[in-house]
Amino acid sequence: MSFTRTLEALDLLDRSDVSGEMVKDVFLKAGIKEVEVKKIEGPKGHTDFIKAVIPGSHGKRMNGTAPTLGIIGRLGGIGARPERIGLVSDGDGAVAAVATVLKMAKMLSVGDVLPGDVIISTHICPDAPTQPHEPVPFMGSPVDMTTMNQQEVDPEMDAILIVDTTRGNRVINHKGFAISPTVKEGYILRVSEDILSIMEIVTGELPVVFPLTIQDITPYGNGLYHLNSILQPSTAAKAPCIGIAITSHSAVPGCATGASHATDIEQVVRFNIEVAKNFTRKSCSFYITKEFELLIDLYGPMNHFQTAGKK
Repeated sequence: MSFTRTLEALDLLDRSDVSGEMVKDVFLKAGIKEVEVKKIEGPKGHTDFIKAVIPGSHGKRMNGTAPTLGIIGRLGGIGARPERIGLVSDGDGAVAAVATVLKMAKMLSVGDVLPGDVIISTHICPDAPTQPHEPVPFMGSPVDMTTMNQQEVDPEMDAILIVDTTRGNRVINHKGFAISPTVKEGYILRVSEDILSIMEIVTGELPVVFPLTIQDITPYGNGLYHLNSILQPSTAAKAPCIGIAITSHSAVPGCATGASHATDIEQVVRFNIEVAKNFTRKSCSFYITKEFELLIDLYGPMNHFQTAGKK
């Protein structure tokens, strides 16, 4: 179970003085040796990007051939101080990422080593700005989306899970988490059957898939409405991406405090780990290669949707 690590992550991040270096120290003490923190200044403040690598027995760091899974905790900020006191709803992506690192560190310590490497990245900002959005306000970020993608998307990632709080809408009416179809190079592909199966096992319920539009997989700043930033890393990656949305029945503002549910985050942590186990041993695929190649042959590349479009 991952509940203890989830509670640890919540306690660690729900404080006004939390920083990337503080989280790094916790990771190092847990046994993770490769941790990088980078402080980035933006027009609305700064944030600490943090990246941790959990090495696999046959991963790239061991000169092996096992694939690498990327897990991104996507958010604007974990807090909106001084406007709001406490951990905001939007921070759950970071909590899930940090808890996943802590759980995988525990696995390493008891000899449960995955075949491939897992790279987990997120950012730590306890005083991010808020921004208007329909139907409820969102969290903003001290840095722009391009910078976030540059820091969180690693070229070593062969596939990417993106965890993001996605409660501020009226199109996902489910409490827990939901997954997206696979997005790759501007294409919204069919939902992965392997990922659906893992979700059923982890939750003990029927899988929930949330809708995506073309607008959602285009870069921010083009004037189009986006559900949220959950699929923004797909605009900067060649690897297939799947969004993991932490959801609720009602529309909850991203800047709301008291809205984090440890049980929902813990499910996502277990889901992340089960996907990592299966993907790095090549028993789980995000998309069907031949089907994607046929799409390219029939309709051509769609990676222009990964750009800002025509000026």
